[in-house]
Amino acid sequence: MTDKKTQEPSFEQALQQLEQLVNELEHGDLPLEDSLKKFEQAIALSRSSQQQLQQAELKVKQLIAQNGEQQLQDHEASE
Repeated sequence: MTDKKTQEPSFEQALQQLEQLVNELEHGDLPLEDSLKKFEQAIALSRSSQQQLQQAELKVKQLIAQNGEQQLQDHEASE
């Protein structure tokens, strides 16, 4: 069985695929069944992208917190 993470597209790839799906759905030329499948794909890509954004936001907050602690320690050491 393959690892799910290896199949997950990058954030940029997911956005690109999502834009393509939205364009296809907006044209309204697809049969209902195909539209539903594309909508499901779009929802999955949207959730994946949202999760990746949340992870990136958490990482940034952690890095800022670590940097803030380091700056405080450096300032206290110089006094």
